[in-house]
Amino acid sequence: MKFGLFASLAAACALATVYTAHADAYGERLEELIKTELLDWVYDESVIETLRHQNAITLNLTEEDIAALDRKWRSGINAPENDLIQDVLKRSASLHLAELQASSRGLVTEAFIMDKRGLNVAQSAVTTDYWQGDEVHFTQSFGNGANSIYIGQVELDESSLAFQRTVSVAISDPDTAEVIGAATFGINLELLE
Repeated sequence: MKFGLFASLAAACALATVYTAHADAYGERLEELIKTELLDWVYDESVIETLRHQNAITLNLTEEDIAALDRKWRSGINAPENDLIQDVLKRSASLHLAELQASSRGLVTEAFIMDKRGLNVAQSAVTTDYWQGDEVHFTQSFGNGANSIYIGQVELDESSLAFQRTVSVAISDPDTAEVIGAATFGINLELLE
């Protein structure tokens, strides 16, 4: 058993080296994926309307309010009755993301949308945090303004044992061009063509 685990880890390290060495090639392919597919996901009417609505609601939240919501979220991840999590998951924008993720055949491992404050608006599955505002995927996409794209480092996803990168994009309101949120996607590099 120990040898099997060691062999798996050694293979994973070897693959990590390959993926890191080809980071630019993957970056180019990820940028193409963003432009040809993922932007269509986030500029869906349900996503834009959900962002507009939530931004109006969260506009005046204090840091303490946000911290309390994040604690409520994290404490209820395994509790099906958590109304905050259920509210986000049942939104049409979340159903849209979940459907598109399922149709990606494993290429997209996660998808979530954040408002101006970095709070979850929609997601394909439950995230560990409600507030993403201090995370690099938010600060480097939303924080850098319109048309910003952030491509994260290669990481081994522990649940799937697949190498992935996160990609994040700033989302602008199509009517006003104001940046109203950001989207983050986990991309399985082993399935990226």
